[in-house]
Amino acid sequence: MKIPYYHVDAFTGTVFAGNPAGVCLLKEWLPDEILQSIAAENRLSETAFLVGSGIEYQLRWFTPEAEVDLCGHATLAAAFVLHGHTDIIAETTITFQTKSGVLHVGRDGDLLSMDFPARPGKPCPVTPELVAALGAQPEEVYIARDILAVFRNRTAIEHLQPDFERLAELDCLGIIVTAPDAEVDFVSRFFAPGVGVPEDPVTGSAHCTLAPYWADRLGKDNLHARQVSERGGELFCKNQGDRVIISGRVVEYLSGTLHLADD
Repeated sequence: MKIPYYHVDAFTGTVFAGNPAGVCLLKEWLPDEILQSIAAENRLSETAFLVGSGIEYQLRWFTPEAEVDLCGHATLAAAFVLHGHTDIIAETTITFQTKSGVLHVGRDGDLLSMDFPARPGKPCPVTPELVAALGAQPEEVYIARDILAVFRNRTAIEHLQPDFERLAELDCLGIIVTAPDAEVDFVSRFFAPGVGVPEDPVTGSAHCTLAPYWADRLGKDNLHARQVSERGGELFCKNQGDRVIISGRVVEYLSGTLHLADD
């Protein structure tokens, strides 16, 4: 069995930056254990798998260790691959059926824009377990799918050296850390060691929680964000109440074929 495969860098305009994602174009769904094995072999934070045609596709995302319910950078990557390697017209909006409902991705020049569900966090206590895992005391903490820990400034975010084993024990999928910044509206980092991603380079889905928080705090709906991981990435967000528009650029690094033995 041969599967078209693409490795692209999302939320960046240059290769070797942003968040790398794998994209597999399938004719039909393979067993989950095969999808998980492909993602584990790729060793990228997420691999996206698509089945469909035209402008409508089913989309699933796998980390090296688990399937996740929502992933931004691999959705952006999937739309980029479809625009570049199928006959989809340049400005056409693509519809994805996912575990998080129907997602739409449109294109405007070199920017791809995802229409995602908002996931605003609820205030929660700053626990000793979280402080020990992060190695620093946040000013505020919120909980949605992920824990959102707010710090004073960019320096505090960049200097964090979390204990990944302790982070993996927390009751959440991932941990977002964020702070205001002078160059952009806010910066962040994202950790998800419990699903095999110690630090994710750029995390679109985290901005479903970040955008509502910063829109409320800053009093503005259009936000410019940067994830300050080692690779780094740039995102443009628009808060729309129960939805968040998350935009970014994508570049292709590799295209090829996966060869799976037929049963």
